[in-house]
Amino acid sequence: MRKLGIIAGGGEIPAMLIKHCIATERPFFVLAIKGNADENLIIDIDPNISHKFIRIGEAGTGFKLLKEKHCEDVVMIGTIKRPTLGDLVPDLTTTKFFMKLGMKSKGDDGMLRSLIKDLESDGFTVRGIHEVLPEILMSKGIITKTKPNRDDIEDIKKGVELATAICKLDVGQSVVIQNGLALGLEAIEGTDELIRRCFSYKRKGKSPILVKIRKPEQDVRADLPTIGVKTIEVAHNSGFKGIAVHENNSLIINKEEIVKLANKYKMFIIGINPEEYL
Repeated sequence: MRKLGIIAGGGEIPAMLIKHCIATERPFFVLAIKGNADENLIIDIDPNISHKFIRIGEAGTGFKLLKEKHCEDVVMIGTIKRPTLGDLVPDLTTTKFFMKLGMKSKGDDGMLRSLIKDLESDGFTVRGIHEVLPEILMSKGIITKTKPNRDDIEDIKKGVELATAICKLDVGQSVVIQNGLALGLEAIEGTDELIRRCFSYKRKGKSPILVKIRKPEQDVRADLPTIGVKTIEVAHNSGFKGIAVHENNSLIINKEEIVKLANKYKMFIIGINPEEYL
């Protein structure tokens, strides 16, 4: 099997991928991003795992390490906090990368596409997490006991319309809808903070719904919409009724646990094709 370079950010998925590689005996090397990847990521699994923690501004060091470790395929997975220039302290390779981007920000999606292009021009093949762990993709349809009713479907339609608009602008992937009203649109804060923020804006009546879809021009190999156990907990604590996510274009982490929790909280989770709701 081709050796896999795992560029690991935050969240649960890097550990899932590492354990999968161990179980399938696939050779791998972990390049963990400081301040994003869990500091105990390696220790909790196996201290002998080949790995290195680097700053987000050390792209040159990272590329060099991936080559030295003879990685052929690369997966970028996990959350990455957008750094300030002060956080970066960029090395030469990172500086050149930002110079090529230009002074005008391209947004998260544009930056990821540029990073993928740089990795591939350096001889690596960039893979999506779903190519290694296909079972992590969200399926089509309802996966919970609770089902959305007619009013919920109307809110999902409104959410898809708004989410599609902000996705085209490369702003965010999620919106919160209640009774046809937009309570919040995702920006730099991320989905969990969006949900918490919208708790303060809730109206009387039916509960809010989270709609989360992939950006139309987004490279499916990086930053796919993701829901995990924490998303369900935060949504429940904020009084949400359900979550609609992009089928076959979203990641669902620990699906069994998520479904169990959603059923306990009487929430629905549905995989949707946005085009069917426009």
